[in-house]
Amino acid sequence: MIQETTPKIRERNPPNHRADEMAYKILLPSEEPAGITNRKILICGAGIAGPTLAYWLLQWGFEPTLVERAPALRTSGYMIDFSGVGYDVAERMNLLPALSRDAYRIDEGRLVNRRGRVISTVDGQLFQSATKGRFISVLRGDLARHVYSTIEGKIETIFADSIRSIRQDRDGVDVTFERSARRRFDLVLGADGLHSAVRRAAFGEERQFERYLGYCVAAFTVTGYPHRDENVYVGHYMPGRQVWRYSLRDDRTAFTLIFSAPSRPDVAHYDADAYRALLRQAFADAGWEIPAILDAVRECKDLYFDAVSQIRMNRWSQGRVALTGDASLAPSLLFGQGSAFALTGAYLLAGELKAADGDHEIAFGKYQSRFKPFIDAQQEAAVRTIRWYAPKTQLDLWLRNTAIRLIALAFVSTQIGKRFVDIRFELPAYSD
Repeated sequence: MIQETTPKIRERNPPNHRADEMAYKILLPSEEPAGITNRKILICGAGIAGPTLAYWLLQWGFEPTLVERAPALRTSGYMIDFSGVGYDVAERMNLLPALSRDAYRIDEGRLVNRRGRVISTVDGQLFQSATKGRFISVLRGDLARHVYSTIEGKIETIFADSIRSIRQDRDGVDVTFERSARRRFDLVLGADGLHSAVRRAAFGEERQFERYLGYCVAAFTVTGYPHRDENVYVGHYMPGRQVWRYSLRDDRTAFTLIFSAPSRPDVAHYDADAYRALLRQAFADAGWEIPAILDAVRECKDLYFDAVSQIRMNRWSQGRVALTGDASLAPSLLFGQGSAFALTGAYLLAGELKAADGDHEIAFGKYQSRFKPFIDAQQEAAVRTIRWYAPKTQLDLWLRNTAIRLIALAFVSTQIGKRFVDIRFELPAYSD
């Protein structure tokens, strides 16, 4: 007979399983540190922040449960340049060996005109030099997979489900789900992204907190695309639009498309056909390889599409509920630090709960006071530099291309590399 204190691990639709499968695993009980309160913690979201939270909470004596609305772990996504504080957290989780094996070498960034003629290049070693080698280019899906592997089979995980409502009192939180039975937890942590169900249930509708920045982004991969440039980012800019591609292993190619939109597109989330229609409309008259890329997007199976937005909140917690990752601190996808900040925020939130022995009022307050000023500054920096990332006018485009040519100068390249990729934040040590 299994004792009540032995945790059960339930994975509904675990990765690489069919949607109707159920897996049950039993873990041996671990020694519970004395003095910790609020052990039972629900984490919503199995992207980057959620599994990172689960990893650190498990390390420090808590009992996390992870719920994810997707039917399996999402392994698609765009290429990210991983450095700075996110690199530091990954190092503390011992993820760097695995990430380095899956990393891609970037020898060059190359801009071409509508006829494919090269107009400027950037040496890929710029970022390695600026970060003293602490820089990895990796697919977001590979990062998510490796983070999740640190807790796979060790905690209760529920796929294909999401939070419907939250009701909290002085002693805990009652949670209703879309599919599972009602449960009670000590704390609920929302790490479920820009369109957070936890934020909606505990704080209010998304429109109260979203700051739309005037762009949309799409990313996808295909197999067999005929144009390949190994170890090179190849990009084409037009006013208000840009396309990038990068050759992956196994004859795959990754694409990222960005276009300006004065108002946020009014399409349902996860409506792939609507996303494809928006891309065809936005890039209908574009040159270079874009007609072939639009053909490829019809065949892809992993299309990611979203508005480029920030989440701005005065408070990241409400009673026994707190938020982290893009649910509360999204800098915007164009700024390129979302995954790094997700890792960092999760580490800090779990660490403050550990330092406060589970006292959520103390932990949530210290987490916000420690990290929010930094995030506020980064969000403002993202807004100020958005014309650099995505020029909307011909003049802005000319200025951007001129600046890229200047980056070839050693001093300029080092300074720009440090500013944009080596973003530092001093991580506290929460170990005993």
